[in-house]
Amino acid sequence: MAVLVDKKSRVIVQGFTGSEGTFHATQMIEYGTNVVGGVTPGKGGSTHLGKPVFNTVTEAVSKAGANVTIIFVPPAFAADAIMEAAEAGIKVIVCITEGIPVKDMIKVKDYIKSRACTLIGPNCPGVITPGQAKVGIMPGFVFKPGKVGIVSKSGTLTYEAADQIVKAGLGVSTAIGIGGDPIIGTPTKEAVELLMNDPQTEAIVMIGEIGGNYEALAGKWIKQHGTKPVVGFIAGQTAPAGRRMGHAGAIVGGHDDTAAAKMRILRECGVTVVESPAKIGEAMAELLKKIKTKAAPKKPAKPAKKASKTAAKNKAKSATKKKASKPAKKTGKPVAKKKAAKKPAKKAAKPLAKKKSVKKSSSKKRK
Repeated sequence: MAVLVDKKSRVIVQGFTGSEGTFHATQMIEYGTNVVGGVTPGKGGSTHLGKPVFNTVTEAVSKAGANVTIIFVPPAFAADAIMEAAEAGIKVIVCITEGIPVKDMIKVKDYIKSRACTLIGPNCPGVITPGQAKVGIMPGFVFKPGKVGIVSKSGTLTYEAADQIVKAGLGVSTAIGIGGDPIIGTPTKEAVELLMNDPQTEAIVMIGEIGGNYEALAGKWIKQHGTKPVVGFIAGQTAPAGRRMGHAGAIVGGHDDTAAAKMRILRECGVTVVESPAKIGEAMAELLKKIKTKAAPKKPAKPAKKASKTAAKNKAKSATKKKASKPAKKTGKPVAKKKAAKKPAKKAAKPLAKKKSVKKSSSKKRK
């Protein structure tokens, strides 16, 4: 099982025939993603990269059975492309476009509330389930199948975390690049919740950055509902307050927006927080090792206890034997006393000498 996308996903590309759409669609097809076509208004009925081109998303859904879309549309038209996909019944919408006006995203966020869809992004690297489907711009060779899920605001750190997890011998279940804009479709908490409920995922890497409260909300949810270990990292630890760093949402606006504050909150919520992204793989491997050690069955230790009992019995038997041998020492002591009893015989010899002297004196009297 996977989260959001798998080998059964039927993917279309909005902005299919553009330069960005063409390049990344090619990469996705080569990876093995089931790309069933693309959408470019006015070019419907033609083919591109060996796939059909449709004028609208609704047409792609009805004719190709699409249920996942990835959007490579310029910022001015990206919001309309998202809402068109949601209206057509697409279940998973991945928007790569960067620079969509905040006002447009407010409209999008409100529009998709009433639709049965999940929006990833905008300004994100996409979603990948290794070995099954890549719906994004990430380098597919970095990701190998496994049981560690990844949620990240940063695209580059998503790849870094995946590389470390793979080198640690663990592998990735699904990686979700949620995007770094102030308003995104799937915040950190919701992405973590998806992975927490996925039977294929045993642990989660959560990568955040300065600005906003997504990481704090995710941490509090993990503390209350989390059932799997989480390793966290917050980027922007040296960023000055009030200055935007990289992403539009990466700006410190208050005390709880700083990297130090977010790291403290996550630690308080039970998340294992690392100071450097270079420690992500190592920390996850150690954490899982500790959990497996604690969960290991203790039944094999019982025979050792039985052996100790028999050893105690043997000691008790040897002790009783030693006690039984002690009377022999007592019988030896009276022998020494008997030898000492012969000494009075020497004292009895002295009166005999006195009797002889008495006889001599009596003989002198007779004379």
